[in-house]
Amino acid sequence: MRNRRPSGIPALTALAFQGAIGVVGLVAIVLLDIPVPLLGYGLWHSLLWGAIGAVLTYVGLLLCTRIPGLMPDHLERQMQGLYDFAVSYSPAVLVCLSLLAGIGEELLFRGAVQGGLLVHTNAAVAVLGASVLFGLVHWVSFTYFLIATGLGLILGVAYLLSGSIVLVMFWHAVYDVIALFCLLRFPHWFGVRRIRRGDRGRQE
Repeated sequence: MRNRRPSGIPALTALAFQGAIGVVGLVAIVLLDIPVPLLGYGLWHSLLWGAIGAVLTYVGLLLCTRIPGLMPDHLERQMQGLYDFAVSYSPAVLVCLSLLAGIGEELLFRGAVQGGLLVHTNAAVAVLGASVLFGLVHWVSFTYFLIATGLGLILGVAYLLSGSIVLVMFWHAVYDVIALFCLLRFPHWFGVRRIRRGDRGRQE
């Protein structure tokens, strides 16, 4: 990870963008007076089950990608793009981006969207609607949309059952950290070409 090249997005811009998502979610929650359960059974339970959920979710997804024919198209191109983006930043920036994504995206999609739909519809519609929107926002391919929607469904159900926005925030953040670590440390798992010292000069 020492040989980085610019991603085209400065670290502060990327961090500000992720933070802005959380601000939008929080403003929607306050303005629309959406009830957001915070801790469920408590802080430590939320953090523990969030961490366990993140690990199990990532391992499950990794195993699913190994099943021939399960995914409608290959993920190598999307993973290469994510790798090229992530390798440009320091570990500290990537951890901060993951934390901001966990907090901000869960405030928006689970807190505001799912919570708002739950006020006017039922639990199934609320979870499904927020999850599909979550998938659409993360669209880079149909397969990636399906994966993001599936992750949204898991987080939506976990939020509904636990009554803890903190749990799904931590789950999401830890999942992102694990995913980025594995992608950067073991890129061959995903068919990704590692950026080498000789590649850097040609690509800049």
